Amino acid sequence: MRRALPLLAAAALSGCAAVPVYGDPTFAGAEESAPVRLLEVDWTVPLVPDVPLLEYAPREAAGPAVDPGSGRIIALTRDGRVQAVSAAGQVEWTYKTALPFSTAPLIAAGRIYVSGGDGTVYALNDHPAGPGGELLWKYDANEDLATTPVLAGKLLLVATQADTVVALDAEDGRWLWQYRRDTPAGFTIRGASRPVVEGGRAYVGFADGTLVALDLMDGTPCWERRLGVEGAQFVDVDTAPVVDAARNRVYAASYRDGVFGLDLATGETVWSTTTPGVTSLVQRGGLLFCAGDGRVTALKVEGGQLAWTLELKGRLAHAPAQVKGLLLVPTERALLFVDPLSGRIRQSWNPGRGVTATPAWFRDRLYVLSNLGHLYALALPGQREG
Repeated sequence: MRRALPLLAAAALSGCAAVPVYGDPTFAGAEESAPVRLLEVDWTVPLVPDVPLLEYAPREAAGPAVDPGSGRIIALTRDGRVQAVSAAGQVEWTYKTALPFSTAPLIAAGRIYVSGGDGTVYALNDHPAGPGGELLWKYDANEDLATTPVLAGKLLLVATQADTVVALDAEDGRWLWQYRRDTPAGFTIRGASRPVVEGGRAYVGFADGTLVALDLMDGTPCWERRLGVEGAQFVDVDTAPVVDAARNRVYAASYRDGVFGLDLATGETVWSTTTPGVTSLVQRGGLLFCAGDGRVTALKVEGGQLAWTLELKGRLAHAPAQVKGLLLVPTERALLFVDPLSGRIRQSWNPGRGVTATPAWFRDRLYVLSNLGHLYALALPGQREG
């Protein structure tokens, strides 16, 4: 049985120059006491050991993922490496690519699909009984890949920074179809909408402010709906849409023009808000959590009414995760543990240089990749499922 490491010992073993900080004073409402009631560090392993001495503000943008079959944690880091870490914290294999990663991997049926920073989609082997990490196939998209791949039956979907959705054969990487929209003139927000699949369709947003429902058979549009003002700048729909099948809704956000609730079948607008700066959406029951520039907002899904707002003093809130009744929000400086019903910060955790990537929860552990490239396994002993 593994023993939870004390915080300072964990920091020393990881080689961190900075001691993890609790109760970050820059966030109103963060508790100042040590979070022994909320989290414990089980283990930590450095995945980017050779940090350049003069590297300014390192960022690890790609969140880890866990293979449910083997229990391995797959981490993609800014040095271009795919690494598999055992549940005990041992690196089992590494696959090297050319450039840093910005999106999390997809793990399915003994395979790992990754969107490389070099514009290449990689399919790697991850057999539970074998060493794994062998290249099965790769596809050069010749464009900047911007999303985690999505598996839809035998299709693998990935979106690019150039407003293209590419569909590949998941078995061998063959190109099957693509859907492209013209990128608007002027400035756009960096990022892209990850396709969300439901009922034979892929729902995806684009930089021209449009949300589109694509037929998975051939990529033809079933409907398209403009959320942003035509011709305006920064109307990008970069959020991965949230499908609410029980209400026959799909939720998405235009960076400039707010959050929208649309009819899933037709794309007709059911409700809309003027909440700007939203870059990611997560639903929990009757609440829709909107993260982005300077704040996290909770909206009621029935009509879009405001439930609460958490101000972050100008910091960017990255895509949250829902874990054991908490909303976990990476803000680059710290990982916030937020009460989803009130918006109150229960704890902020900063493992040296903060957290940008969305953490992953599997069984009884939370896996967090810090901006220094250290992978942490955390236990939440005092928190019940909610």
